[in-house]
Amino acid sequence: MTSAHGRVVFLTGAAGGIGVSMTDALLAAGHRVAAIDRDAKALDRLSARHAEANDQGKDRLHPVLADLTHAAGCERAIAAARARFGAIEAIINNAGIGMSSVRPDAEAHAPGIEELTPEIWDGFMAIFVRAPLMLVRAALPDMKKRGFGRVINNTTSYATMLRVLPYGAAKAALESMSAVWAKELDGSGITVNVLVPGGPTDTPLIADESGWPRAGDHGPAHGMACFRRSQKFFRPPHHRGAMGQDLAGGRSSDARKPRHRLARAFRRRRLADRRQELGHDCFRLKRIADTCFPSP
Repeated sequence: MTSAHGRVVFLTGAAGGIGVSMTDALLAAGHRVAAIDRDAKALDRLSARHAEANDQGKDRLHPVLADLTHAAGCERAIAAARARFGAIEAIINNAGIGMSSVRPDAEAHAPGIEELTPEIWDGFMAIFVRAPLMLVRAALPDMKKRGFGRVINNTTSYATMLRVLPYGAAKAALESMSAVWAKELDGSGITVNVLVPGGPTDTPLIADESGWPRAGDHGPAHGMACFRRSQKFFRPPHHRGAMGQDLAGGRSSDARKPRHRLARAFRRRRLADRRQELGHDCFRLKRIADTCFPSP
């Protein structure tokens, strides 16, 4: 159900891949979206996408050009979102870079220790670790004042964390921060959760030389279907475990379900669901948005 009083959602990496599907679904659910991306042409396409469709959501879409790998870019993006919409009520840290940015075939042939320069390492940590920290830190006063906030961090599978650097290490750090934040903010009305898309997606993040067959990659709609499966994490504050416990219980800290068992179960479910997931419309994220960002 579309909310008559949509939340203000700050979405990074909004103009490419899964980010486009997230933007579409959030607007369809009645929310206001500050769409952050460093690709000016992609942001223009995102704006045109809704303008050409005569989408009522176009007035609730605010494209913001910013490079979040720099502190100044993070500050500028937050300021632009506040200037347009006022307080920020939710942050989705979706922006990122892939191993193909190291070299086109880095997915197929992971770089070794000697190949990973400080500059490469810093680039991954800047977008996956420092940027989410700066953005959440900046938006937290708005959330605390209202007693409501949502932080959603796009991470990766446990297998990928152990397979390749620096991507795996950066995502592991983001997940660690998510768990710590969830415990810190327990009881405040602010929830912190992670999203695991469930496999490689057919986006520009992955080069053709990666070794992943395009015909077999999941499209952005699959990532949204995985987001839909994660809806048990997105509960209003009055539900048990809505703050820190649901992240811990659903991810890595449940003693009855160790992290590696969860990873194996998730892979089995992903394979079983793969055919039907690929055909799902990205707007099914709307169901999650209604739960994650309920009306005031």
